[in-house]
Amino acid sequence: MDSSTSGRDLAVGVFVLAGLAAIAYLSVQVGGLSYSGPRGFEVVATFDNVGGLSARSPAMISGVKVGQVKTIGLDADLRARVVIDIDPNLELPADTSAAIRTQGLLGDQFIALEPGAEEVLLGPGEEILYTDSALDLESLIGRVVHDAGIDDEN
Repeated sequence: MDSSTSGRDLAVGVFVLAGLAAIAYLSVQVGGLSYSGPRGFEVVATFDNVGGLSARSPAMISGVKVGQVKTIGLDADLRARVVIDIDPNLELPADTSAAIRTQGLLGDQFIALEPGAEEVLLGPGEEILYTDSALDLESLIGRVVHDAGIDDEN
């Protein structure tokens, strides 16, 4: 083998490895897999409707990610029970509220946390008592159409 062939083979090999690394990186980013260090503490919030919220959806305060949804299930009252993994360095007051919001007009849903003013802090496994469920657009449009129909008859 001469040096031009081995140099070309090396360049092709480096190019292929770089391509595989890029594909792996994009796969992890699209899949939402992330590692942000040690786990934080978990808090629970109960909602009437979670809409399109899913596991690994972000939990944010003022647009800054401070945690993510760990699991979504049903509680004994058949309401949605959401477990949120919060950054271990964050101290949330006991009167913190949680609301399900949408990023943009048709974006993904996330949990918006609004810290309260109490000095008592939420501990691991405790429940966020003040919640605001996801906005159900179909129900809202149905109500508007129904109400408009009633107003037209009068």
